[in-house]
Amino acid sequence: MLGRTMYRLLVGADEVRERRAVVRCKAYQVPELLATGPNQLWSWDITKLKGPGKWNYFCLYVILDVFSRYVTGWTVANRESAQLACELISQACEQQRIAPGQLTIHADRGSAMTSKTVSQLLLDLDVTRTHSRPHVSNDNPYSESHFKTLKYWPHFPERFGSEEDARGFCREFIAWYNHEHHHSGLAMLTPSQVHHGQTKEVVAFRQAVLEDAYRAHPERFARPPSPIPPPTAAWINPPSDTLGPRH
Repeated sequence: MLGRTMYRLLVGADEVRERRAVVRCKAYQVPELLATGPNQLWSWDITKLKGPGKWNYFCLYVILDVFSRYVTGWTVANRESAQLACELISQACEQQRIAPGQLTIHADRGSAMTSKTVSQLLLDLDVTRTHSRPHVSNDNPYSESHFKTLKYWPHFPERFGSEEDARGFCREFIAWYNHEHHHSGLAMLTPSQVHHGQTKEVVAFRQAVLEDAYRAHPERFARPPSPIPPPTAAWINPPSDTLGPRH
């Protein structure tokens, strides 16, 4: 009884607790972000490109529109820099004519992404910023998928001879990706077609081609064909009761 009374008094004084220096991990909220059109939600990240020698790398910065997969900004540098990131984001927002309050930019928790310099810029531009949870790659799937496409491109080299070499390669790749790559997540449309509002015209043309093929050879089809409809929304971590493309 005495022991129980003592513990009751200790609990009341908040003295019954872990006294060791135990790391308490902060609880991070799952980012649930939705885009229903271009220039509503961007994702940005930095990946390393191997340079001419061991331990020599170049940094590729890419800003990607989540809805259209269109690359709205990119640069290659020899280091990660919050100042370079600010210049890139500012330039992309100016080129895309982003209005205050229009855009959300999502990134992981790298030093450049969480820097005060970038945070202040986004505050000045009235752009909402969100971040992935630590060590959770699924929170930034669009940028991860884009970098995978880059590094699995048949022309991607083992190493780059110089920063200008890497920049020239990325210029060629991103032009192909934006304007020629028929993206499986976009009903085989190109990012440029989706980003610049050409979806209806392309789908209508495809429908006309399919109808001509059906009239010419109806025996080849089980039913009148129709083109795959393009997605109307893109999610980062959709709620469990919501269906939508992830990457």
